[in-house]
Amino acid sequence: MVMQVRAARTRQALVVAAAEVFADEGYVRASLPLICKRAGVSSGALHFHFASKEALAREVEAAAVGCAQKLVRGGRAADETATALESLVDTVSAVMLAMASDPLVRAGFRLSGDPSRKGGAELFRWWRDSVRELVARARDAGELAQDVSCEGAAEVIVAATAGFEALAGWEKEWLSAERAERFWDFVLPRLAGSPGPAPDGAAPGGGEGPP
Repeated sequence: MVMQVRAARTRQALVVAAAEVFADEGYVRASLPLICKRAGVSSGALHFHFASKEALAREVEAAAVGCAQKLVRGGRAADETATALESLVDTVSAVMLAMASDPLVRAGFRLSGDPSRKGGAELFRWWRDSVRELVARARDAGELAQDVSCEGAAEVIVAATAGFEALAGWEKEWLSAERAERFWDFVLPRLAGSPGPAPDGAAPGGGEGPP
């Protein structure tokens, strides 16, 4: 039992250290010796748990998906009175802020978008599907403008969040509450449908209709 507990702690330490290194350095530049040093374990201990850097990257990405899933579930349960669009905004903003504060989530997105890896993108695929579901809920609740495509809206949001993560490698402020607020200030009016019947001559979702 003691050996099992020690092995589990070593494995967890390696995952945490790998996430920090992958988040800072990316997949190609991350080295196993650096990960071992960060985790405080020997290279032998690393290879006991993970056969390769790619195997370790897959473990980090899977853990990041689990962490992001908790954020999404927590966002849905936080306020049962929230509208579907409010849940979308809160969930996407929470994931963006987690990229800034949690190396595991940041590493997951960075690994998922790394073209040097084969067969990755697990977190990207999950995030795309989650955003699609959130947008579809807003559509089903009648909260989207009638001319807004669910697929188009989801593509814009997923692309933006991936872009914010990439730009944060250059300037950390890209993953901040202020940037998230600016993004939604720009995007939300386009997504949201009119709260009531359109006035005479107005097109659905705002704007003037044809003369």
